[in-house]
Amino acid sequence: MTGKDPQAPQLARLAGLIADETRAACLLALLDGRAWTAGELARHAGVAASTLSEHLGKLVAGGLLAEERQGRHRYVRLADARVAQLVEDLAAQLGPDTGRRPRTLRESSAGSAMARGRTCYDHLAGRLGIAITEALTVRELLTQDTGFALTDAGLGWFDSAGIALDRTSRRPLARACLDWTERRPHLAGVAGAALCRHALDAGWCVRIGSERAVKVTSAGERALSELLGIGAAALG
Repeated sequence: MTGKDPQAPQLARLAGLIADETRAACLLALLDGRAWTAGELARHAGVAASTLSEHLGKLVAGGLLAEERQGRHRYVRLADARVAQLVEDLAAQLGPDTGRRPRTLRESSAGSAMARGRTCYDHLAGRLGIAITEALTVRELLTQDTGFALTDAGLGWFDSAGIALDRTSRRPLARACLDWTERRPHLAGVAGAALCRHALDAGWCVRIGSERAVKVTSAGERALSELLGIGAAALG
């Protein structure tokens, strides 16, 4: 009879860190890729600052969050892209309908905006992310045969669009990330992050509200149409 797997205690500790509603709310909020103050996360999670501080301490100690202090403020962010992938993959298991209807019009509007377009840590998700992924695939710039991979034409497309790719990164150049609202994979990895960063810097997309939602601007509609043939209807 074999002994217990030595990784079992570590896996149990990791699962225990996430298996708390307040800590889960913090991890999901931080999928926007930005650093939040402890106070902002406390208000988002609906708990007292002292309670939130205890939770953040556990997440930092467990390696899921990284923190830095600037004056009186304590900022936290997801530790790295691997943590973001873990949280997004777990959220994808829930599906688009968690069984609770929106309680207010504002909540319903926020949910619709997130489904249209949002950031998933450092790349684009929702219908926007899926539309871009499908357009890249149809044009044979991206293949999905055995996982995601940029073709030679795809590498050329990023260069011609002025979107620099970090070829020295340890992260995959292209990776599939299961979209929890669309139930299909969108583009992540170095290419996904570079495209998202360029879209925000170039004004193709702007962040809206306090969640991860993004909105495609008129300049973005023109750019996506010219570069990838994506019509406005696919982004609505």
